[in-house]
Amino acid sequence: MLRALSTACVLLVGCKNAARPPPPPEPAPRTGSEEARLPPLRPVSDFSTIADPQARSIALFTEAGRVITHPRCTNCHPADGVPRQGLEQRRHLPAVSGGESGHGPPGLPCTACHQAVNLPVVGETLRGVPGNPKWALAPAEMAWVGRSLGSICAQLKDPARNGGKDLARLHHHMAEDVLVAWGWNPGPGLQAVPGTQRAFGELIQAWIDTGAHCPEP
Repeated sequence: MLRALSTACVLLVGCKNAARPPPPPEPAPRTGSEEARLPPLRPVSDFSTIADPQARSIALFTEAGRVITHPRCTNCHPADGVPRQGLEQRRHLPAVSGGESGHGPPGLPCTACHQAVNLPVVGETLRGVPGNPKWALAPAEMAWVGRSLGSICAQLKDPARNGGKDLARLHHHMAEDVLVAWGWNPGPGLQAVPGTQRAFGELIQAWIDTGAHCPEP
């Protein structure tokens, strides 16, 4: 599969001599920002002392927002249809777009390089190609890049901008979806979002149970 990926992506990612790959280079140096392990998510019980339900709801969502606003998540939520990469959220290299469906334009689907699992790559400019069975960009109405947590919260609650989901379906998406789960398994050398998907789902459920209030935009 790796050999097939190298052949398919030779013009896209700058692979050289795909038929006769060069000897593996030394591993790329890992930056401190990517290697740093983030503190785990605070459990729902930590917020039980907040007496006011609205304030508790906002505090719960703010903690869940550590996942929602992490680049591993927001990179797939651009407004311009161009995926972002890395913690610095640089524009995707090579230059691609999500197209109308979020799965890439005709002739260059995301699956040309992104497979069902993360794949290591022996190359000069990247460590690997992230992968997931549902790899795609979010629709433009769910753009998160550059948005405040309060603005994102309002989007999440709006069925016109969240794929027609009510709060129960929104929780299922956050707590169970396999593409959301990728954020905790982005591949070697890449910083994962904090905590676990289970802890994240519990925060989202507690936020819903307390009225699903949003921080100020």
